[in-house]
Amino acid sequence: MRDIIAQSPHLMAWLRTLRALDLPDAWIVSGAIYNQVWNHLTGRPLLHGIKDVDIFYFDPDLSYEAEDRMIRRVTPRFPPEPPIELRNEARVHLWFSERFGQPYPQLASAREAITFFASRTHCIGARLTDTGLDLHAPYGLDDIFSFRLTPNPVLDNRATHHAKASRQMALWPELTFLPWPNA
Repeated sequence: MRDIIAQSPHLMAWLRTLRALDLPDAWIVSGAIYNQVWNHLTGRPLLHGIKDVDIFYFDPDLSYEAEDRMIRRVTPRFPPEPPIELRNEARVHLWFSERFGQPYPQLASAREAITFFASRTHCIGARLTDTGLDLHAPYGLDDIFSFRLTPNPVLDNRATHHAKASRQMALWPELTFLPWPNA
């Protein structure tokens, strides 16, 4: 994983920019990473299928205004394509249930948020630190390298798991889809 990330000029530029911004507990997460891996392993262009760059950070200021200020500060520092999606993970529990119809736990860190994606395959984060590249993959890397979309039933994200899998399988037909477990 570290070698593939190091060979991606886009991902390394995003990581360097994020580090320079010095956001609290900031990570590039999910598709910006695993899509680069799949593209590297299949010989596709590096940005193939990457619709955005998800960035998590964790700021105890839970106001919408603080997050909006951060988005306005950070967005111009990144290229416009693919767009970045910056979110303060300290705030997710405030709006998640209204948007998705189920509760979301109040988190203690952005790193913790990485465990809640609908697919375990998507649960990956990376950031640059003083000591190098820091990776967080709470369920490991096997699903990514095995081209396997594995559900993550920590929340009831069945619909999201299926929708994302449908899009991804059209872009990477090498993928194997594991359905959501029965209740």
